[in-house]
Amino acid sequence: MNQVPAREEPRSVELPKDIGREEYRAWAERQPHGRFERIEREVVQVSPERIVHSLVKNLVWQALRRAVREAGVPCQVLGDGITVEVGLNTDYEPDALVNCGDLPNLEAVVAPNPVIVVEVVSPSSRASDTGVKLAGYLRVPSIQHYLIVCTASREVIHAARQGDATTARTLRSGLLTLDPPGITVPIEEFFEDLPS
Repeated sequence: MNQVPAREEPRSVELPKDIGREEYRAWAERQPHGRFERIEREVVQVSPERIVHSLVKNLVWQALRRAVREAGVPCQVLGDGITVEVGLNTDYEPDALVNCGDLPNLEAVVAPNPVIVVEVVSPSSRASDTGVKLAGYLRVPSIQHYLIVCTASREVIHAARQGDATTARTLRSGLLTLDPPGITVPIEEFFEDLPS
């Protein structure tokens, strides 16, 4: 009788405190399981995703990719796992981002010129996504748009740079224009595969 090999359970990981960026990256590369972010020099493990989170994250990526292609702008749409450096002490991994300019080094782990960043809200991330991450992402000079995608309410909070100020609005339908880089995305595409 064939036996199915036992599935290896992820081991708990001791999360470093007060860690610099290069040391953090070397540590994160050695971890066999899990995703992490570095916030004010402290490593934080990202919670496991629910299926709805993964579905919406992929729909957002597809919608942004289609919009970038249709507009013919020199940008790349990247999924989660790519780092956005926020100051010297914080490294976030948004659910999706649009990096503009020349194609970056394909071996890089950091987006060199993120213009749009997206976080899909989960129950455990809501406070962070709408608070410290909002403030942090908009400190990055290249970031012009921060999209907070709320799966439960099927709405998108769009925070945008307007000179020295930031404006925010909530959208449930219609076209979302993101300029720069000069793309338009129908909000409905972010939620189109979800049951009513």
